[in-house]
Amino acid sequence: MKKGVTLLDHEMVPKHEILSEDEEKAVLKKYKAFKSQFPKIKCNDPIAREIGAKVGQIIKITRDSKTAGKSVAYRVVIDQ
Repeated sequence: MKKGVTLLDHEMVPKHEILSEDEEKAVLKKYKAFKSQFPKIKCNDPIAREIGAKVGQIIKITRDSKTAGKSVAYRVVIDQ
C-alpha cells in the first residue's frame, strides 16, 4: 500500500465512522435495542483498527446502494 493511502481509500470499502456517545444513545433509542443485539465487528478487524475503534463502541457503515441510494448498518466492536 502506498504511503498515505488507507484501507478506507479503496473504492470497495464503504464509509466507516465511530459514533459519539450521543449518537449511540440516539441509535439505540431509535431501534429500541441494546448494544448486544447489534451485529458485531472484532476490534482487530483491519478497518476497526484503522479508525481507532475501541471495544464497546458502535461503528456506522454507510454504503452506496443502487436501489436505496444509501444503506446504513451498525456494528458493535467486540474483543477478539
